[in-house]
Amino acid sequence: MTVTVKNGLLKAQRQWVNGLEPDHALQLLILNLMPTKVTTERQFIQRFAALDTDVAVTFMYPETHQFKSVPRELVAENYVTLGQVVDRYFDGLIITGAPVEKLAFEDVDYWSELEGIISWAQRHASQTLFECWAAQAGLYEQFNVQKRLVDHKVFGIYSADHVDEHSQLVSGFAAGGQLKMPQSRHTELVLPTSLPDGLRVVADSDQVGPLVLAAPALRAVYVTGHPEYEAETLANEYERDLRKRLPIQAPQHYFKAGQPREVDYSWSTASCRLYANWLKTLNLTKVGL
Repeated sequence: MTVTVKNGLLKAQRQWVNGLEPDHALQLLILNLMPTKVTTERQFIQRFAALDTDVAVTFMYPETHQFKSVPRELVAENYVTLGQVVDRYFDGLIITGAPVEKLAFEDVDYWSELEGIISWAQRHASQTLFECWAAQAGLYEQFNVQKRLVDHKVFGIYSADHVDEHSQLVSGFAAGGQLKMPQSRHTELVLPTSLPDGLRVVADSDQVGPLVLAAPALRAVYVTGHPEYEAETLANEYERDLRKRLPIQAPQHYFKAGQPREVDYSWSTASCRLYANWLKTLNLTKVGL
């Protein structure tokens, strides 16, 4: 369907040309915390373009962040800040992952601003979708769920062994591998035996823990991985870490058996379905997450 891109680097570089925006397009705000701004824009746009729902996307950045990988002036020219949209309302807010997971949450330079954005979204977005580090950040901010470092990077494609069949978010999925998701992180959630009131696990993996959690009363969804990732993203991360001589193992369940450099793009359909399910919940206000 139609994806209308309101701003962003892809649009500025004429790598994405809009058609006529449909009147009924869902309005999405994406807080892009990834250093690979253009790549991340493209990944989300391509995912939404493959769905049956028209969307209009606005990209936002945290103005208190000290940029390293891209000129601040370039981002400021092509993204909005919270202050520029503070009076607007969106159907959905997506907060991406960020390579800051080894830091304490409060040590992230834009942490206070992120707290303000999460609070603002409660009044100005129908739902918030937190991904990867943002999922950990959202759970910490809203439920005081802690994180901890893992011995080896969680890196690869992991399947859900258990899904909540009553959740709209995983409609059409079943346990046994249909929901697959890229993961790339050095930390994991420390969930208590009894979850906080209002929080539940929607899909989890026996190997790496929760993949999707939801807090219906807060209109929030927490995805611990990167369903937006393209086929080569983990391969590029793997080669990058090898070049830097960082401790890294080949991504699990990612390369085809016996072909260590050929990607098994096994999560594409699942990712599209997960995003499609989330978009449907934006209009189903009487249906729980």
